[in-house]
Amino acid sequence: MKCMLLLIGFFLYSTALIARQEVIVKGRVMAAGKPVSGATVRVLQSHLGTVTDSSGYFSIAGIQQKAVTIQVSVVDFVTITREISLQSDMDVLLTIELQPVAADLSEIVVTGTMKEVSRMQSPVPVEVITPKLFQKNPTPSLFEAIGMVNGVKPQLNCNVCNTGDIHINGMEGPYTMILIDGMPIVSALSTVYGLNGIPNSIVERIEVVKGPGSSLYGSEAMGGIINVITKNPLKAPVISADIFATSWGEYSADASVKFKMEKVTGLLGINYFNYQHPADKNKDGFTDLTLQDRVSVFNKWNVERKDNRLASLALRYVSENRWGGQMEWNKTWRGSDSIYGESIYTKRWEVIGMYQLPVKEKIMTQFSYNRHQQDSWYGVTPYLAEQQVLFGQMYWDKQWGSRHDFLLGGSYRYTFYDDNTPATASADGVKNAAARTPLPGVFVQDEWMINEKSTLLAGYRYDYNTYHGNVHSPRIAYKFAPNSRNTIRASFGTGYRVVNLFTEDHAALTGAREVVITEALEPERSYNGNLNYVLKIPMQDAFAGLDITGFYSYFTNKITGDFDTDPGKIIYDNLDGHAISRGIALNADFSFTFPLKILAGVTYMNVYSIEDRLNMPRKNIQLNAPEWSGNFVVSYALPYGFAIDFTGKWDGPMRLPVLPNDYRPEYSPWFCIANLQLSKKLEKGMELYGGVKNLFNFLPKDPIMRPFDPFNKYVNDPVTNPYGYTFDPAYNYAPLQGIRVFLGMRYNLFK
Repeated sequence: MKCMLLLIGFFLYSTALIARQEVIVKGRVMAAGKPVSGATVRVLQSHLGTVTDSSGYFSIAGIQQKAVTIQVSVVDFVTITREISLQSDMDVLLTIELQPVAADLSEIVVTGTMKEVSRMQSPVPVEVITPKLFQKNPTPSLFEAIGMVNGVKPQLNCNVCNTGDIHINGMEGPYTMILIDGMPIVSALSTVYGLNGIPNSIVERIEVVKGPGSSLYGSEAMGGIINVITKNPLKAPVISADIFATSWGEYSADASVKFKMEKVTGLLGINYFNYQHPADKNKDGFTDLTLQDRVSVFNKWNVERKDNRLASLALRYVSENRWGGQMEWNKTWRGSDSIYGESIYTKRWEVIGMYQLPVKEKIMTQFSYNRHQQDSWYGVTPYLAEQQVLFGQMYWDKQWGSRHDFLLGGSYRYTFYDDNTPATASADGVKNAAARTPLPGVFVQDEWMINEKSTLLAGYRYDYNTYHGNVHSPRIAYKFAPNSRNTIRASFGTGYRVVNLFTEDHAALTGAREVVITEALEPERSYNGNLNYVLKIPMQDAFAGLDITGFYSYFTNKITGDFDTDPGKIIYDNLDGHAISRGIALNADFSFTFPLKILAGVTYMNVYSIEDRLNMPRKNIQLNAPEWSGNFVVSYALPYGFAIDFTGKWDGPMRLPVLPNDYRPEYSPWFCIANLQLSKKLEKGMELYGGVKNLFNFLPKDPIMRPFDPFNKYVNDPVTNPYGYTFDPAYNYAPLQGIRVFLGMRYNLFK
């Protein structure tokens, strides 16, 4: 009887559906009076969709809802949505007008040329990460979020304290300049310790430039630039919050509030991260993840001025207490030789400001100041350091006629650095001598629009270093776009960097190896070039975009730690030879008429140095630089506000620091860290999300050598240690956290 009732009900429901007349939505997509072909048109309440033809027309049949939302998207134009009501006996005719993408602020970039320009018009290729992208795999800090970019690798340098840096195209962290709102606020000492203190809540977008940037930004921009653009208080939500927790006991909370006082609009943001549950899943006696207690407070003000001139001021304070080590360690063992631990106290203050002079010409002034204090112990090795950096620059942004965008400016950076290492010892090694380094510079740039298809950018920077004299950094870039679907970019430049080992290389601080500096270290210098090609492919049921880049860097001097000559030492000297970083990267994105989007990337790179020792050239493969790597993001929108995201990062074999006769392989295996998230959008700006991180539960093997003897008290026992192994926590190629579940909530309130 029940089966019969079900059949009757199904028959009646099917009949009602058949009886209802389906509606056809037709229309034309236009821009500036011209038809737009290849635009994707979707009905968000269903899987229906199509692509406009060569005349901009489209037609979607089979719509049965009474009210639907039509979404139109195509590269180079702002995506728009339109809600329409339908009647069962009447088709719908639409005319949809698109606006160029330059009108969308999310597509404006500044990093490549130091001025606002449409991403597509920039002669320098810039990759952009928005919060929408890294929310597909929620993380408590920028350090982890930036790993979603192809060719960018967050590298943990120690399996005990989990300090790390960011590698671009296989080049170590010190070659990557980290900017906040265009200011070199994270560098030197904080390159290693300050990255985790940048909360996602303050980020409007992240701009990544791979390749040399020294002509505009000076030292440290040899490998690439990561510019963190913070939120504009005028456009930020009134209230915003993002809170999540994991099954490991990690808790992360971001919150911000906007306030307005007459002509001043402010944004106050607070980030808090806490992890206080020691875990030793691999049974080596050491914590798998450092215990952390971190708070970051950010406050930014924008001032409304006459003629829309810019004025802003931002303050940030970061305080962090982290430790890792043997499971029984606590702060009473700090600095002792009984229970091993690595304990780091960090306090950091930052000020960032921008002011446009009240004159007819566009003259910008920018300034920043930061103070970074470090109180650390690595076993029995103390590291006490303080760094202060004062930076200011002024530049004139002038458009000559309709074809030249001219930039002329000067900058001054003063760095104070003091610590308890030989880095700040006097020449006789008896007294302490804090380093005070002024670095004045001037730069000039001209972006010449040769015609509608070609743009040439030429730049030059001059810096004067107190210890190393004159530094010249030229750059040239060229963009050719024969049509809207093809773009070619080429650039060439030089780079330089002054090395400070103890602020940049964590291995020099652990005490696991003796640091040996054989000679006075000269600045690193390089020649860099890259070639980029972007192709847009509209199809009947999808749209594809391809972005391929070849890169090449030649170093005439490069300072790299020698871990191979002596297992108990790290030897630093100037390179007697040359070094190469070269490769190719491919990014692809696919958008379908049904709600599926795929982003994927793959990078091949070959990073090595040729060193001539005693007339015997030796090739050294760069540590922690996988020959193959890649990333992927697969997103699918489900009905009723649900969405599913599958994200991941994979690496091929990379060379690791091993000891003589090491039983561990010199190269890591292929591995993938994959994550799965399910989210649900609710009413009034609320969103719930949850999922699984490290879905395949991948863990590296034997990350710490001799964890049972961290103070090397028994290394000379020929019976128990015939190969003379020493304690070494630097064998790292993947996080030590296995599979875990996370659950969170987001809320945004706009007026």
